[in-house]
Amino acid sequence: MLLGRVRSRRGVLTTLWGLLLPPLRFLRRLLLPPLRLLHRVVAMADKPDPGAPQEERRPWEPPFDPSKPSTPISYPITTLDALESRSYFDSFHFPFNKASVPLPSSAAGVLPARRRLLVCHDFKGGYQDDIWVQGGANPDAYAIWHWYLMDVFVYFSHYLVTLPPPCWINAAHTHGVKVLGTFITEWDEGTAICNTLLSSKTSAQMYAERLTELATALGFDGWLVNMEVNLDLQQIDNLKEFIHHLSLTMHSSVPGSLVIWYDAVTVDGKLDWQNQLNEKNKPFFDLCDGIFVNYTWNEKYPEVSATVAGNRRFDVYMGIDVFGRNTYGGGQWNTNIALDLLKNDDVSAAIFAPGWVYETDQQPDFQTAQNRWWGLVDQSWGRLQSYPKLLPFYSNFDQGHGYHYSIEGLQVADDPWNNISCQGFQPLIHNFTNPSQTNVQAFINFKDASYSGGGNITAKGSLEDDTSFSIMLFFGELPLEDLPVHILYSVILVGNSILGLSLDFSSEINGRRSILIINDVQSRSTVNHWRNKYDEIIYSQVKKTTMEVLADAAWIVCEASVKMSGYILTGIHVVGSNMRRPGMTESATMHSTKLENETVSTDGFSPYCASLGHITIRTSEQSMAFPPADSWITEGQHISWTSLSQETKAVSLKIAWILKSGNTTSFMNYNIYVEKIAKDATSDRIYKVPSYLGIAKVETFYVSDLDVPSGVTSLRFIIQGCGLDGACQELHESPAFVLAVEGQ
Repeated sequence: MLLGRVRSRRGVLTTLWGLLLPPLRFLRRLLLPPLRLLHRVVAMADKPDPGAPQEERRPWEPPFDPSKPSTPISYPITTLDALESRSYFDSFHFPFNKASVPLPSSAAGVLPARRRLLVCHDFKGGYQDDIWVQGGANPDAYAIWHWYLMDVFVYFSHYLVTLPPPCWINAAHTHGVKVLGTFITEWDEGTAICNTLLSSKTSAQMYAERLTELATALGFDGWLVNMEVNLDLQQIDNLKEFIHHLSLTMHSSVPGSLVIWYDAVTVDGKLDWQNQLNEKNKPFFDLCDGIFVNYTWNEKYPEVSATVAGNRRFDVYMGIDVFGRNTYGGGQWNTNIALDLLKNDDVSAAIFAPGWVYETDQQPDFQTAQNRWWGLVDQSWGRLQSYPKLLPFYSNFDQGHGYHYSIEGLQVADDPWNNISCQGFQPLIHNFTNPSQTNVQAFINFKDASYSGGGNITAKGSLEDDTSFSIMLFFGELPLEDLPVHILYSVILVGNSILGLSLDFSSEINGRRSILIINDVQSRSTVNHWRNKYDEIIYSQVKKTTMEVLADAAWIVCEASVKMSGYILTGIHVVGSNMRRPGMTESATMHSTKLENETVSTDGFSPYCASLGHITIRTSEQSMAFPPADSWITEGQHISWTSLSQETKAVSLKIAWILKSGNTTSFMNYNIYVEKIAKDATSDRIYKVPSYLGIAKVETFYVSDLDVPSGVTSLRFIIQGCGLDGACQELHESPAFVLAVEGQ
């Protein structure tokens, strides 16, 4: 097969088989057995040895029992029996795998009538670091953060039913991108599956309904259907019924959902990739929402396909393999060559396996290479998503991984981690180009102090006197009404550095306006050179300051209000300059950045370093009012105790919580803490400092093997709600579940 191969060895065999099959049919019986044998050898090389120790296997492989409590994971459905029986819904892991972020209303409908970009991730066969629903420990885990360049994201693996891990759904939905799972049949197992699946129209309809039920329950937006087996001609009508019924039920259950057909099987039942839309695959295209065209097309095929599609030309997604195997333009760093052609022909594109950047260890490092590769996509295809579009808007610039974790300026954990569900709205700073008079670089900083999550935006370098820089963070499409909007942002300023925000507004009646927001504690005389650049300068007030010895940094949280009724917020920039203090010595420290005994340099340049921790934009009516602790019902389930030694026990349990009335749609996530409570000889209760355990995106959290030292009599698990504006409830006002220690 061409789309769904494990890697290059398997892809070569499959491509060769697809090319040789028509002219060499008389050799079929001779060639097929050794090819299948070699496939199995390659597949076994890519999968763990079933006889290996359990810790070396994928977690869902035998002896995995999904009904038993364990650390929550995402996993595929591997058999047709499991799909039919609905056993997934009885799994202990099912509640943890529900996506918590719905598509915004602006993206929940049909796709826009323009050329689109679909991205099929195909990263190392799927289900890698992203299986850990509550987060993993690899700070270098693969992730995507260039969501503004795509419309649809497909999570792909070679298992029968690929269910996207909720982290990908949450991150994509945050940015307005639809997410599809994959239904695939291939090789001998796929033939047997299709014999059952397509045995009757009733069977085809039933399995389609099972897939719809899964997508609806887990919160994703449809399916890529990848049938890569030869079929009997008598099965084609039932295959059409499967596609048709899947499309109907998905559209009914999830408005705006998609079913995409992959170009493999033809209407005569042959596994024969067409590399274009034509009469051999159009009958399937006509029954669903689009076709993912195999990627060995030539330069004429996109235009031909668009002609065949008629008024549905944008539903044709021409495939591009980033690994470059028989793909137009060669993929890799030349992926934009194919995109340029498709752009000119005005059809959609389907990028397959952008994880090539990570898997092939492109230099100098993944962050730089990833930004460079997606930058080529940006230059060719252009931006497709804009945000903010709705209020409240909150971003902490988190990519979903890091080396520590902070909440409202306080570092609560110093362990490496990854969890793509934690991604905030992603800024566009990799598109930043320095003006000629500055030497300032802006980057996502994972090493130094973060205000929230695991990163911040740091701008660092040197800056010429009386100059400034401006970095575009977000392109917006946010209509503003009569209420003023409040802008909160956190900064760390090193030495003489100044950092603020500028906002672009547009009105059909009043034209364009640009407003600079700058910290009131900074010298107003230093911003005189900005007065001709902005229509208005607003001095923000310091809301609060959090001093953290752990980070050697002081986060300054600033707040300002803007009323621009009838305008649209179209852009958010971070702006920097230096204060002018001639002859004054400065000394400041920010981890690796030390500016000691620095003065204004004689060549007219001064060192610059400042960080932006978060941005919140909301109205006064959107200030989060948290329900009091007694508004919640909390409980512990599946409680299990283990003795580690005479002095220490361990406990595992599932914590669940629910509001007694109302809903939780205004909550972004929950931070989970534990207090270990002991009694001394006089029976006075001693409350230890709460320890951070992790983050939950749904109303349940699994605690695995928590150490309980001798003398601890109870555990108090605190559930701290966080609103869509980034605000967190005070710990002492948050709901909690108290567990008595066994044997105490």
